[in-house]
Amino acid sequence: MINNKILACVAIAAVALLSACSGKGAKDGANTKPVSTDSGINTYGAGNGSLGNGSDAALSAQLAAQHSVFFDYDSSEMKPEGQAVVSIWAKYLTTHPTSKARLEGNTDERGTREYNIALGERRANTVAQALQAQGVSAQQVSVVSYGEERPVALGHDEDSYAQNRRVDLVQQ
Repeated sequence: MINNKILACVAIAAVALLSACSGKGAKDGANTKPVSTDSGINTYGAGNGSLGNGSDAALSAQLAAQHSVFFDYDSSEMKPEGQAVVSIWAKYLTTHPTSKARLEGNTDERGTREYNIALGERRANTVAQALQAQGVSAQQVSVVSYGEERPVALGHDEDSYAQNRRVDLVQQ
């Protein structure tokens, strides 16, 4: 009788532990790999959007929703709509001088690996210069290029290529 009670308690504890772990894993793993939504907005690095305190909620939500700047084929010139993303991030970084952003340059799969690494770096530097032009300190920004290594769209068509030609801004 006592053995049955102990066995029942152990079983209940095991179920509770497993459910707690499975719920946490889904939440924590939300930001471990690139994800592309139907809208074409890249959610890589978006996290839960809580980048500041309660008074920063609206700005934090904008950062989470808008954190990729896109480019044309074989170009390191930002598309015009990228300026809105840069402005949002510049506002956040200038009002939070201890915050930092990593600019991750990406390309589509066309071109050599070496060329794409260089192109991704030029793209990230373009975004860094745009942020600095709006008052962001150079110390708040770091640049890395992944070239073609981190696609968000796995297709081999122009729509997929367009989603992969980007710089992701990731809050650090």
